[in-house]
Amino acid sequence: MTTLLAGDIGGTKSLLALYALKAGGHFELLRSERYASNDWDDLAPMLESFLGHGQPTPAAACLAVPGPVEAGQAQLTNLDWQLDGRQLAEATGIRHFELINDFAVLIYGLPYLNSQQQAQIRPGVSRPEAPLLILGAGTGLGVAYGVPTPTGLIAVASEAAHGEFAPRSQQEWELKEWLASKRGLKRVSIERVVSGTGLGEVARWLLHIHHPGGDHPLIPLAEGPELPAAVVASAALGESLACTALEIWIGCYGSVCGDLALAGLSRGGVWLAGGTAGKLLKSLRTPSFSQAFLNKGRLEPVLASMPITAVVDPAIGQFSAACRARMLLA
Repeated sequence: MTTLLAGDIGGTKSLLALYALKAGGHFELLRSERYASNDWDDLAPMLESFLGHGQPTPAAACLAVPGPVEAGQAQLTNLDWQLDGRQLAEATGIRHFELINDFAVLIYGLPYLNSQQQAQIRPGVSRPEAPLLILGAGTGLGVAYGVPTPTGLIAVASEAAHGEFAPRSQQEWELKEWLASKRGLKRVSIERVVSGTGLGEVARWLLHIHHPGGDHPLIPLAEGPELPAAVVASAALGESLACTALEIWIGCYGSVCGDLALAGLSRGGVWLAGGTAGKLLKSLRTPSFSQAFLNKGRLEPVLASMPITAVVDPAIGQFSAACRARMLLA
């Protein structure tokens, strides 16, 4: 039996899965495990623990990791792990072994999503010969492009989230100035606003303006200096300040999405992933998002034709890594 190892490695948790490769290129999940990343000194002993069950050595492995991957090596963003794909391949005995950026890997899963793994945000016409864009607001903001080739998509990793946040209004300018002052920043990146963390920051800014005395029910829900995005999103169902915070954030997200779609001329389509995609479908389908996405002057017609789709499968990283591992055998 031919098996594939797929992994979605994160600063907080790591997911490892073993798949059986079936006829026709299909694969079946054999087992999966979730690990607390901080409980391990390195990735190699985690892999040894997962694979040490008397099963055949996987034919190929793809592990998605947070941060840039260069020449098969990666320094993880939020863990003191320096990874080397060649050393891990030797340690596990897996011949075809690849480390890949945890957002770039999603490109390889997109062509194989079923209807339950995705949800339409805006209709459009996808051009199969054109690049596509995937971005996603989770703890941070992930960005990657997919470039079509005769043998399939090639993922191009991006650190566009660390570009400068560009306010579109006096309100957003004041938000940026508050963030820089509050966090002691010389510059405010896109990710500081357009991320799950950023949604909490928008709400904290509004609390600072409208409730400086600390007399708002959201304030006790803050975890130290942070206000969790899930708390704000939940409160937005009925509380006006949280609703305003979410609307501001959704507009910023839509604008950044439009900017990045233009940067790559992503006529192949725009995909939204990350922890917020499936949880905020209703908000992503509002005019606050679509108008901000389209508001690019003379280039609005270019954007208007691009379909936008949300990836709603929480295990998309693991699934995409399995798709990429399968490609390594071709």
